[in-house]
Amino acid sequence: MMNRRSWLKDSLGTLGASALAAQGTLPTSLAQEARQRKLPPLRIEQVKTILTAPAGIRLVVVKIETNEPGLYGLGCATFTQRARVVETAVDKYLRPFLLGKDVTQIEDIWQSSFVSSYWRNGPVLYNAMSGVDMALWDILGKRAGMPVYDLFGGKSRRAVDTYRHASGNTFQEVEDRVRGYVEQGYRHVRAQVGVSGLATYGARSRPASKDIPENQRARVWEPRPYVRALPKLFEHLRTTVGEEVELLHDVHERVPPILAIQLAKDLEPYRLFFLEDPFSPEDIGYFQHLRQQTSTPIAMGELFNSPHEWTGLVKDRLIDFIRVHISQIGGLSQARKMAAMCEFFGVRTAWHGPGDVSPVGHAANVHLDLTINNFGIQEARDFSQAERDVFPGCPELRDGYYWASDRPGLGIELNEKLAARFPIRDDPSFDLFWGNLRRRDGTATKP
Repeated sequence: MMNRRSWLKDSLGTLGASALAAQGTLPTSLAQEARQRKLPPLRIEQVKTILTAPAGIRLVVVKIETNEPGLYGLGCATFTQRARVVETAVDKYLRPFLLGKDVTQIEDIWQSSFVSSYWRNGPVLYNAMSGVDMALWDILGKRAGMPVYDLFGGKSRRAVDTYRHASGNTFQEVEDRVRGYVEQGYRHVRAQVGVSGLATYGARSRPASKDIPENQRARVWEPRPYVRALPKLFEHLRTTVGEEVELLHDVHERVPPILAIQLAKDLEPYRLFFLEDPFSPEDIGYFQHLRQQTSTPIAMGELFNSPHEWTGLVKDRLIDFIRVHISQIGGLSQARKMAAMCEFFGVRTAWHGPGDVSPVGHAANVHLDLTINNFGIQEARDFSQAERDVFPGCPELRDGYYWASDRPGLGIELNEKLAARFPIRDDPSFDLFWGNLRRRDGTATKP
């Protein structure tokens, strides 16, 4: 195994040294040396998907094996509601396209994969590409003997500040959970409360009757009672918990735009760290009106796929935090470009990090969080023992911070034999949940 310095020098040739030399940005002698050494290219030898559910949530992981024995990479391609479709996209379409390609040509692989299906910008393609992209960066880090955060320029901070979710059916339950997280060292907590009789996001709701056919088990949602309750919750929390903890809330795109604007104004006195996803992606034109009427910080992007959905919001400074799901937008390569653009417009990152991101995806989040200057906050979760067993090297959560491994690559592995003991379930009740969220009169509503 060659040392780190030698490999990085040699890799300049593989990563486009000749092109850089032609542009005058790399000494010609170094470009020539890279060509003359004629190192065997590092090739993609196998691509496969691994579906597993150690915590009961369907995860999709891409594994790329190379022609160097024992050298492989892992990436998160999880689209938990459509896991089988992503599996097909990787196994049937991306795999034959990728076999034999040079692992180090990550940007070219991304761009050519993006146009390979002609039609593009959908979540299935982006999820599949995310898994491939993360796996390639993992491979490069392992071969260099460097953590991915070092490949990205090194750490900008020692650890990654995080927030947790505090929900309950009453104000007191939410307060107790906020206090519990503060006692554990967290400085940021998302607060959600149930509304009686409604399927409130982030809080428990009554299960639908089992006498009703599964594909018709509607859950009732009405936005106005929720909008009336939220300011009262945060008034309660500021009175009881105090001013030191940073409070967040997720609207989850579930109210009409005009009510979301009113809610953001009503929450101003409670100084939220951010209000998440006030509008659905179809309603982003309302951000102009929102910015003119409130100073409540806004986070947006959980359902975004394409850059066309967020570039305008960033350029016009209509949001304060970009909230995308790195496993859904094309992986680390795309997220790095996004973070770089956001930095110049004063927008900070808050990558999506729920249970339906695999531990591999969480590791990727943390590596990127450590390197970018405009990091804001990271959604965090505890990993179950089963997840830790299946994915050795999960990011460590301590004192309210994520701590990354200093092992090469993403620093996380996958026990495939153990993963097979947690097969995914094709669960109709899960797949149909969002489609059966309805108003009292039966109208389907957006999540």
